[in-house]
Amino acid sequence: MAGPSATNGTEGPSASPSASAGGSRTEGGNGDWSDADAIRFWTPERMASATDPAQPARQAAPSAEARLRRAAPADPGVAADMPTAEHIRGLKSVGTIFTYDTDPTTERMHAHKCTASVVESPGHDLILTAGHCSGGKAVFVPMYAAEYALDKQTFGFYRISDWFFDDRYVHNTKKPLSDLDFAFGRLAPSESGKQAQDVVGANKLLRTPGYLNKVTMLGYPSSHDAEDRPVRCPTQTEALPGFYQIQAKCRGMWSGVSGGPWFSQVDWAKGTGEIIGNVGGYHGGGNDANVDWLTYSPMYGDWFFRLYDEAKNNQHVTHGSSYDQPALPYSMGGGETWSHAKLLASGEYTGDGKGDLIVVWTDGEVTLYTGDGNGGFTGERRLAAPHGAWQHAKSITGGDFSGGTGSDLLVVFDSGEVRLLPDVGTKGMDGGIELADAGSIWSHADQITAGSFGTAKYVSDLLVRWSDGEVTDYTGLGDKGFGTEHQLEKPKSAWTDATLVTAGDFTGGNNWDTLVRWSDGRLSQFQETGPGGVGKEVQMAPAGSIWSHDSVMTAGSYDSNGRPDDLVVCWSDGKTAMYTHTGATFGIEHMLVAPK
Repeated sequence: MAGPSATNGTEGPSASPSASAGGSRTEGGNGDWSDADAIRFWTPERMASATDPAQPARQAAPSAEARLRRAAPADPGVAADMPTAEHIRGLKSVGTIFTYDTDPTTERMHAHKCTASVVESPGHDLILTAGHCSGGKAVFVPMYAAEYALDKQTFGFYRISDWFFDDRYVHNTKKPLSDLDFAFGRLAPSESGKQAQDVVGANKLLRTPGYLNKVTMLGYPSSHDAEDRPVRCPTQTEALPGFYQIQAKCRGMWSGVSGGPWFSQVDWAKGTGEIIGNVGGYHGGGNDANVDWLTYSPMYGDWFFRLYDEAKNNQHVTHGSSYDQPALPYSMGGGETWSHAKLLASGEYTGDGKGDLIVVWTDGEVTLYTGDGNGGFTGERRLAAPHGAWQHAKSITGGDFSGGTGSDLLVVFDSGEVRLLPDVGTKGMDGGIELADAGSIWSHADQITAGSFGTAKYVSDLLVRWSDGEVTDYTGLGDKGFGTEHQLEKPKSAWTDATLVTAGDFTGGNNWDTLVRWSDGRLSQFQETGPGGVGKEVQMAPAGSIWSHDSVMTAGSYDSNGRPDDLVVCWSDGKTAMYTHTGATFGIEHMLVAPK
C-alpha cells in the first residue's frame, strides 16, 4: 500500500530498477541464497531497524496509544464511526516478507515491507501477495513475531525461491494495469524439509463475488508500529469506479499491509480461511492523499486465476504488453451519493417484467435503476436533470393507474399540484395528467403510497397520510381522477408521527399491507389495509431502534417470487439495502450501496 510512509523504503519495489518498471522477473534462486545466509543476514537488529539507504530516514514511530487509534480523517465525506484496525496475535497462515536485494550499483536493504498468505497449491509451497511486493532475495515469515530472531520464529521461515507476477503490471501505477497488482511466490522447504502449507495450513482463493462484500483485512502496518504487530479489520467493500477493483475503509492500514489478504471467511482456530482480495491495485493499494483509511484490492477474475494456475504449474508466461480491462460489474455508486436520495418509487418501468426503482435526489435529478429480477440492478438512466421542478416533489409512488403496459408514477408537489405520469419508463417525465392544481388541499398530503387495498388486482389504490394525522384510502384512482375516498384514521390520530410510509404484499392476503416508520424509530406493519381500516398493527422494530436513521424506503417486486415483498431502504449514511421476502419480520438483507 502506498501510504504516508511509502517514501521511507519500507514498502517500495524490492526488485532492481528494470523489474520495478514492470515486465522483468526478478527470481530469488536457491544456488546463492540459503537458510544460513538468511539467518546470518537477518539479525534481530536488522529485522527491527533495516531501512532503504537510498530513501529518507524513517520518521519516529507514534506512541503505542496513538499507533492505530488516530483522529478522524479531515475529509468531511468520511464517517466518524469508520472501523479501526485492531492488533491481534496473528493468523498462522499470514505473515511478513523480508527482502534483501543486491543491485550492481547499490545495496538495497528492506525491512518487512509487505504481507503475504499461504494459499492452496499442489506443491504446498505458494504464497499470495501484491505484484508490487514481488522480486528479490526474500523470506516469508508466517505469523511473524518481532520479539524473536529469524531462526526462533514459531512457525519458522521460508525462502522465496521464485516469483510469479503478470509481466504487464507496472509498479504503483494509477492506470488500469493496476488491476493486475497480485503475485505469487514459491517457497523453498524449511531447513527441516517441511513445506509451509504442511506447517501452517493454506487459504482457499475464490473469485471476488462483486463489489459489495463483507471482508476481514489482515496485515502488518510496520511503518507506524515499531513492534510490527499484525492487525485485522472487519469492513465493507465497494467499487473503485473505473477499475476492476474494490475499495474498503478502515483506519490504521499503513504501509506494510500491502499484499495482505481480504478474507470473506476466517476460521481463527484453524488459522486459515477464504480470500477474495489482497491489498494492492491503484497506486499500490493506497490513495493519492496518502492516508491510512482507504485501501484498494484487485478483483479476482480470469487474469488472477490464470496467473494462479501458472504459479501452481511452475510456468513463467509472457502476457504481452496490452491489457484489455474486463467488463466492470455494475455499481450503484457509494454512500456519499445515496445520502442525497430524497424519494423512492417501485414499479415495472422498463417493460421487461422486472421491478425497477425510481429515485428523486435532493437536487431535483430523477434517476431510473433497471432491476435484474434477482434482487439487484443492472444499469441506470436519467429521467430528469438536476435543479428543475422535481426539487419540489414532496412524495411519489408507483402504480398501475392508467391502464398502460408499464408502471405509472404519481407525484405530489409542495405546491399541492398532483400529477400522474403514465408509463414513465418509456414516455419520460414531461407532460402527464394533472389531477390537482397548485394551491389545492394536496399540499397537506405528506406521504402517499400505492397498493392493492381491496378493490382490484391492480396497484390502483392510494393511501394518503395527511399533515394533521388523517389517513385516507382512494380506491380506483386513474387518469380521470382520484376515485372513491375512504377515511381510515381521523385527524389528530397517532399517524401525525408517521415519518415514512410504504406498502407491499408482505402477508399474502387479499389486501396489501402498509409499513410505517414512526418519528421515535418504531417500525409498524399494518396488515390487510383496505377501505375498512388500516389493518392489524404488528411491531417490527421498537422505539429508539436503528430505524430512526431510515431516511427513505419503498417496497416492490425485485426478485423471482413475483410478489411485492422486497423492501428497499436508504439510511442516513447512504447505505442502501434490500430486504427480500419481507413478511411479518424483515427478510434477508442484501446491501446495494455501502455506507459513506
